[in-house]
Amino acid sequence: MLRIGCSAVLFDLDGVLVDSTGYVEHQWREWAKWRGLDPAPFLRVCHGRRALETIRLAAPQLDAEAEVARFREIPVAEEPVLHAVPGAADLLAALPAGTWAVVTSGTRAMATQRLSSAGLPVPRVLVTAEDVRHGKPSPEGYLRAAELLGVPPADCVVIEDAPPGIEAALAAGMRAVGLTTTHSPEELAAAHHRIASLAELRFTLPSVAPRA
Repeated sequence: MLRIGCSAVLFDLDGVLVDSTGYVEHQWREWAKWRGLDPAPFLRVCHGRRALETIRLAAPQLDAEAEVARFREIPVAEEPVLHAVPGAADLLAALPAGTWAVVTSGTRAMATQRLSSAGLPVPRVLVTAEDVRHGKPSPEGYLRAAELLGVPPADCVVIEDAPPGIEAALAAGMRAVGLTTTHSPEELAAAHHRIASLAELRFTLPSVAPRA
């Protein structure tokens, strides 16, 4: 069991709290098919990044902002029922109110829908793609979450499953735990710790939220 003392825990969403990795990849495959593109370049870089940065990296010849807008035009079947990553519900239930946040590369609507579908609470501090100018690996999202929680970055621990998120956490001056749900331990080697399951992780946090 890995035990960490800190003042706040910042979670990524997909692959960390919600088991949505397969669905994320399915969305990219469907979009690439709809656009007549090879999905492979997008699948290689999509995890942990906003759609905007993913398209800029995988297909710099495209107008990324226009393509992101087109995501809304793709015919979508009924949203799938998603499940929480093993250990997520118990870990969140053990955290004092106001000491954790979610920082995701997805939209606010997507994040709240996926958390609710997985039976997980929506935190008071939820930083999404719309809230930042630069997505991961920029530290902007994690620094914003720390500010909203009223906690110094050095007192935060980030849980991430993708290299861009680990890079963002380290750039923010935070400790990083790599969860090996979508990437190998070797790919998450920059993290301070690596675990295979959230059930292996426990935190010692203040019993009173840093900011009400």
